[in-house]
Amino acid sequence: MHHQSNVTYRYDGSFDGLLCCVFESYDKKEIPTDILLPDAASLLLFPEKRIVTDLEKANRVLASIPKKIGFPALEFIRHAFLTYLPQKELAILRFLRLGYQRGPAVMQMLADETVNILFKAVRHLERESHLFKGFVRFSVINQVLVAEIEPKNFVLPLLVQHFCERFPEEKFLIYDKKHGMALVYQPYKPMVIPVEELELPEPDQEEQAYRELWKVFYDTIAIQGRYNPQCRMNHMPKRYWKYLTEFAGTFQKPHRKLTAADGNSRLVVSGGMLTIEGTAVAVNGCGDD
Repeated sequence: MHHQSNVTYRYDGSFDGLLCCVFESYDKKEIPTDILLPDAASLLLFPEKRIVTDLEKANRVLASIPKKIGFPALEFIRHAFLTYLPQKELAILRFLRLGYQRGPAVMQMLADETVNILFKAVRHLERESHLFKGFVRFSVINQVLVAEIEPKNFVLPLLVQHFCERFPEEKFLIYDKKHGMALVYQPYKPMVIPVEELELPEPDQEEQAYRELWKVFYDTIAIQGRYNPQCRMNHMPKRYWKYLTEFAGTFQKPHRKLTAADGNSRLVVSGGMLTIEGTAVAVNGCGDD
């Protein structure tokens, strides 16, 4: 019999680390009051337990999910982990505990508070990732396609397939300023990596000219008689406008040197190359495989 304990888990923030929290919960027959990130402040006076990421334990939990709950549940919690839902780790743990009891039927239990909250969060994540497939605006900087975004959820992993299939022969990067991460792609070699700094030169005259042409096209093609700003904001929320070329000038342009507090890499775009410094991964050339 598992009981609600007065202990708080603290893990490394990785998906494997969260699976180790699930393992610990079952191993010690306890349900933690909260699951915290490494640098998160604890608002509770309960004792803390630091959960060390053990890949063997994580893989045991990972293998049990499709076996006992189903593959849709595994994909569901992977997506839930990418959301910005507060206390998502604890919600995922509770979802898995319920799933181990009820099996695949847990995916239909929307009347359950935990299941319902997670489903709403995942739906928001998937909708936001879908919007960014249309809202990402690339600029050509030193022969590399570069874009910046600020999503609420961590959507980059859900954008990899779409943009890699759309631009298979191009070199591009999409920088997630909020999460300090970047999708870096050179032909057939995609990576999502933490980035501490993104250094970009100012756009050249040709790039500026294309931006102006796009703005002129956007303004010209509009049908004044059907102008409906409320409808536009419903389909294109205003918080996405910051990096949309057609709205350039509405917001202050971001500084070309960006810093992410939790990153550990320095990404430089120069001469048609993407260079990652301060990490073991290097992307200096165009891969053939």
